[in-house]
Amino acid sequence: MTHECTEERFLRDVADHKMIVIRDEGVNRHIRFKESSTNNQYFDLITWPGHLCYTGDMGTYVFQRTEDMFSFFRTDRDYNRQRGRRIAINPHYWTEKLIAVHGGRDGGKAMEYDEAQFRRVINQYRVDWMRGAKAEGLLDADGRRALWEAVDDEVFGALEDGGVDRALWAAHEFSYRDGDSTGSRDSWHFEELWEHRMKDYTFGMVWCLYALAWGIEQYDMAKQPAAEAVPA
Repeated sequence: MTHECTEERFLRDVADHKMIVIRDEGVNRHIRFKESSTNNQYFDLITWPGHLCYTGDMGTYVFQRTEDMFSFFRTDRDYNRQRGRRIAINPHYWTEKLIAVHGGRDGGKAMEYDEAQFRRVINQYRVDWMRGAKAEGLLDADGRRALWEAVDDEVFGALEDGGVDRALWAAHEFSYRDGDSTGSRDSWHFEELWEHRMKDYTFGMVWCLYALAWGIEQYDMAKQPAAEAVPA
């Protein structure tokens, strides 16, 4: 991701947010978090039986799993705190429960292709090709250099034209054949790219997950004094 959403970044963003209870009737809730003087980076948590909707500046995400979704998102707190994390999130497991994603008029998504991951995968193929071609006598030094540069031009060069989506298409189409090859291999191409992880969670998705964990914690803390005041 171009701009990583960290726990520290999120906590700075919500440092002045206050909780506003719009509805709180069992598992039917509408809780808002925002600064008093602006709607910047505000968000709402809305629950009904079996569902939770996060909506706000970072998009809209709907999750479905258990009767009370606040309970579902509390489950990772102790595990994460034991490992020094202030806010407990579990991106892989939580996003499995997504049933709808919307990011405004331009659309939205939970994951996107990550350029750093793409470069790492393509480079690993390329390094393996170099080693194999040298060890098996398939390409001489000039041939290996030409293959290396062909990947630069045809695959990495496509990053500038259309980002990772365009470069991934170029990688699938890539085929290199050296006319002076002394080995039996006909061509070099990227096989089974789909097996490699080349996506990461979007900034908005991660921000939303932090908001879920943090917002539910604020709600629980506000509820605690009232619960403690009830006579045994």
